[in-house]
Amino acid sequence: MPYASYETVVGLEIHVQLATRSKVFCADDASFGGAPNTHVSAISLAHPGTLPRLNRQAVEYALRLGLALGCQINLRSTFDRKNYFYADLPKGYQITQDKLPICVGGEVRIGPARSIRIHHIHLEEDAGKSLHDQDPLDSLIDLNRAGVPLLEIVSEPDLRSADEVAAYMDAIRRLVRWLGVSDGNMEEGSLRCDVNVSVRKTGDPAFGQRCEIKNINSMRFARRAVEHETTRQIDILEAGGRIVQETRGYDAANGSTYSLREKEDAHDYRYFPEPDLPPVLVEPAELERIQQAMPPLPQALETEFQARYGLPANDAVQLCQDREPALYFREMAAAAGPGLSPRAIANLLIHRLLPWSAETGLGLRDCPVPPERWLAFLQLIESNQLSATTAYQRLFPALLDSPAADPAQLASHLNLLQNADAGFLETLADAVLARFPDKVKEYQAGKKGLLGLFMGELMKASQGKADPKAATQVLEEKLSNVKCKM
Repeated sequence: MPYASYETVVGLEIHVQLATRSKVFCADDASFGGAPNTHVSAISLAHPGTLPRLNRQAVEYALRLGLALGCQINLRSTFDRKNYFYADLPKGYQITQDKLPICVGGEVRIGPARSIRIHHIHLEEDAGKSLHDQDPLDSLIDLNRAGVPLLEIVSEPDLRSADEVAAYMDAIRRLVRWLGVSDGNMEEGSLRCDVNVSVRKTGDPAFGQRCEIKNINSMRFARRAVEHETTRQIDILEAGGRIVQETRGYDAANGSTYSLREKEDAHDYRYFPEPDLPPVLVEPAELERIQQAMPPLPQALETEFQARYGLPANDAVQLCQDREPALYFREMAAAAGPGLSPRAIANLLIHRLLPWSAETGLGLRDCPVPPERWLAFLQLIESNQLSATTAYQRLFPALLDSPAADPAQLASHLNLLQNADAGFLETLADAVLARFPDKVKEYQAGKKGLLGLFMGELMKASQGKADPKAATQVLEEKLSNVKCKM
């Protein structure tokens, strides 16, 4: 097979829409949605005589992401004009950073021993949006998005597979959401990427000719685009052809790429310094303030949760997909008593509270039951006062309905607490064993797995209120006594 003898080489340009309230160079609303051309002003529309003014929050978000990725921060960065003529670019140029971007270097970890280098991160403005399916004759232009602040994260050509591309995009999306610099909503275009793909013979140090696939807005589409483009290029080379450098689009309907235009080089854009914006100067004290305000990063917390609290790797990763559940777990684990397992807290969050949050649309901090009551809830299970099944099926929803109630008092009021009284358990055990004399003989003959049958019948007879540990002990004692009542 010829495909096995080739290596895929991919570099990504990820565009992250920043979560500022206003646009990057004016006070227009930067939020998603709104009727077409309603989030605009004379500045967004590039009327003559208008001048840009830089959004300070956008700069802070850029610095926050650069620090998180270990970039070198340029204390002096500049803006440039990138000239091209599309109908959705009102000025006829885009204000971006070319010669001196705000962040340089850094890396993104996509596995325990795999990192992807970053070339640089720069600030720029978004263009408007061309709509080709709203009118039978004309393309329509919506300029609501024109001027929305973007960070472009440019990787080195370090990615080697479609799976690595998806993992890289996922890591960036998690980080920008974690830091609060973007909502990372790919459906709304808050995070999208251009994928540069080339192939070369395995072991060949020289890069092949690359093609750029534009504006991919999902990890699944990125994976499929890379897979298709890799196959397309290998087929051309195997047939004796050559790869033409070009910009391609992605057709989500059939997972293929198609030619858009010949690839522009930097000189085609006629970059030159933006004369209407002064250099961005970052004071070291301001950079230190941002650094001190940074939250702990997700991969550091994953390691902490496994090393300090003994969580399985999968649980640690699930909790650290977003900042709120990770910090919520950390606070609960720190406040828990010595008899309460951190894994029990993680299970409560992963299997109950996070699904509740997704269903209601409320954050964990908005849950009516405070963390200390959830710890008391878990303590009832850990101390065998309440079975886990009963706790989650009956007490959990009851607490959400009565969030001010004490979990132990509510469980008692609902008659849910387990009974460890010896007389109560012995009566139940005698009744169960009397119903299964043949099974008792089989157990005493060595078929010890039948204990589960007896326990199930006892728990059913107690309506789930028997203390499992105490009940097991009573049954074992009675079964070991050949004179037990039948």
